[in-house]
Amino acid sequence: MDDNLQPTHRPIAISNWLYSVAFLVFIMVIVGGVTRLTESGLSITEWKPITGAIPPMSETAWESEFEKYKQIPEYIEVAGPAGMTLEEFKFIYFWEWVHRLLGRLIGLAFALPFAWFVFKRAIPQGYGGRLIGLLVLGGMQGVIGWWMVSSGLTERTDVSHFRLATHLLMAFLILGGLVWTALDLRQLANDQSRPAKLTGFGLAVFGILFIQLLFGAYTAGLNAGFVSNTWPLMNGSLIPAGIDWSNGVWNLLNNHPVVIHFIHRWWAWVTVGFLIVLARKIRSQSRPASIAIHSSFGIQIVVGIVTVLTSVNIVYAVLHQAIGALVVIVTTWGVHVLGQKDMDVT
Repeated sequence: MDDNLQPTHRPIAISNWLYSVAFLVFIMVIVGGVTRLTESGLSITEWKPITGAIPPMSETAWESEFEKYKQIPEYIEVAGPAGMTLEEFKFIYFWEWVHRLLGRLIGLAFALPFAWFVFKRAIPQGYGGRLIGLLVLGGMQGVIGWWMVSSGLTERTDVSHFRLATHLLMAFLILGGLVWTALDLRQLANDQSRPAKLTGFGLAVFGILFIQLLFGAYTAGLNAGFVSNTWPLMNGSLIPAGIDWSNGVWNLLNNHPVVIHFIHRWWAWVTVGFLIVLARKIRSQSRPASIAIHSSFGIQIVVGIVTVLTSVNIVYAVLHQAIGALVVIVTTWGVHVLGQKDMDVT
């Protein structure tokens, strides 16, 4: 066998690569927030994974794209009556194009190095399947993204908040998976062959955080952040008045902007409680992770309140989504440390 093809496990190199991809996903989450808040997501009405990477290169091409946009309900009912110009269309088109371009870049940034590591037989035993799983999730995210966009092209003036939530939560799942795997590989490089395990409390923390992120996505998709610009009271009441219960609790939990805003606002404190306990549990094992958890949720609370008080100012709203991604990262770090601690005890 050629010496160049001898197995040479490189856990640190693979870990660094995964951190790099995670950084790109983090940037993608930020751009996705800008895309949503500028109402740019429906500006590109076709899904062309290859040729779509090239933006319109002439005025005629721009006019053609604008005409396609004029056929969908968002333009007919919202943008058209508001008097959208071609220049304004170019602005929203830019953000959606950048969002999709980043998706393509992330796909290449994962697939090409992965193929190289496979060729060099550098992937440690037990990690190949996990990396393939992350690759599949990335491919699914592209499909989910188009599935989300397509929901706003025919009968709606915006995308389905259920599909938006699926798209955002998948991004967070991929982000967490990349970070967890990178941490395991760092551990492997330090002669700890067993990866960290997900403890019962760690799973509970992820579950609590999932609910908060879900209602955050619902809040974004239904523009529920606009229902109140006061805190801690919502329009003068701790519990919003005038909620119609006739359609059932399930409908309220999934479709009512006021109820969803209320839950997102106050479930945050349940999430904080679990994160505080997590940070305390791992403090002796990893003080930096403990500090990171406290810092991230503390900043997130302040930014979330400011976002409400400023009636969803775009700068604060994007920052809120970005810090949400950081909360996912540091929570993954903390639960991973907890999994290592539990292994040390056993």
